[in-house]
Amino acid sequence: MMAKKSGGLADVIAGQTAISTVGKEGIGLTYRGFSIEDLAAHAVFEETAYLLIYGRLPNQLELHAYITKLQKLRKLPASLLIILEQLPSSSHPMDVLRTGVSALGALEPENEERDQYAVSDRLLACCTSILLYWHHFHTKGVRLDTESEHESIAGHFLQLLHGSRPSDLHLQALDASFTLYAEHEFNASTFAARVTASTLSDAYSAVTTAIGTLRGNLHGGANEAAMALIEAFPNPTKAEAGIVQLLQEKKLIMGFGHRVYSIKDPRSDMIKSWSKRLSDETQDWVLYDVSERIEQLMRKEKQLFPNLDFYSASVYRLLGIPTSLFTPIFVLARMSGWMAHLIEQRSSNRLIRPNAAYIGPEPAVWRAIEERA
Repeated sequence: MMAKKSGGLADVIAGQTAISTVGKEGIGLTYRGFSIEDLAAHAVFEETAYLLIYGRLPNQLELHAYITKLQKLRKLPASLLIILEQLPSSSHPMDVLRTGVSALGALEPENEERDQYAVSDRLLACCTSILLYWHHFHTKGVRLDTESEHESIAGHFLQLLHGSRPSDLHLQALDASFTLYAEHEFNASTFAARVTASTLSDAYSAVTTAIGTLRGNLHGGANEAAMALIEAFPNPTKAEAGIVQLLQEKKLIMGFGHRVYSIKDPRSDMIKSWSKRLSDETQDWVLYDVSERIEQLMRKEKQLFPNLDFYSASVYRLLGIPTSLFTPIFVLARMSGWMAHLIEQRSSNRLIRPNAAYIGPEPAVWRAIEERA
């Protein structure tokens, strides 16, 4: 009997997970049974990360201890700082994170004393430091002190980026986006990480694999592409005309539709509400109004809904974040999901090795080189 073929493994169940459900009834998303709506509205990101990695929600004492622990894990080894300084200023920040994580794996290898949970916490805590040390060194010539006093990962990121303590609104917006990006079942980067983990490779190698996978525009790079699209239009009228033209040319409009959601992306309305609140704070409505007009047109013309990446673009811009750092923010959040999946994969491991449907030539007769036409 011929095996079922599926382009891009669409609709293929490639394993079991207790970490998240995605696309249930066309719209749902839960992390270990908790709805994304509840987590994004009520949990801080560290609480969500603890849930994903350790399998349950922490109590108040555990959460405080976890946040304190992560704060103490932000400092980078001096040898890693040298590596980051040697990377070209023209490097894509995703390449910087990939290299930084790989180098850290050589400097602080996973072993009996530094197990998968210790690696999870270290990477969750220090990837902001890796990214922004390189960013400030190559944009301002500054050797950044990566130990900010801010308690949260979101606050740490904004304080290192801007050099000042963020407002509560900005902190809450970025923290919510981290929770929305934290986990998404067997997406491309997570599945790639699980494949690497299934070979019994180390945790750093699995994360490096995931970062490389997330780098592509069809996965993590979509929010950068969405920002380029939105910023191309000075007002909603120009945006509508421009999108109509792009649709006539059959161009791909980034930030719309999703492989696993058939009705809507449940994260989109939540991140859109943050875009609206930030626009109201600044009284700068250009990005929001342009985005909303594009959303309306795509729904009318293509019956497509915005995914998380689309309104994340305007949120990050309104937080003063450079476009080149959008996808790396995805890494800072998804690290929690990747490590949760690595731990789960190891708990009942079997090498991931699918079959392929061969479409090459029939068996051929070998001929000596002098006999070939």
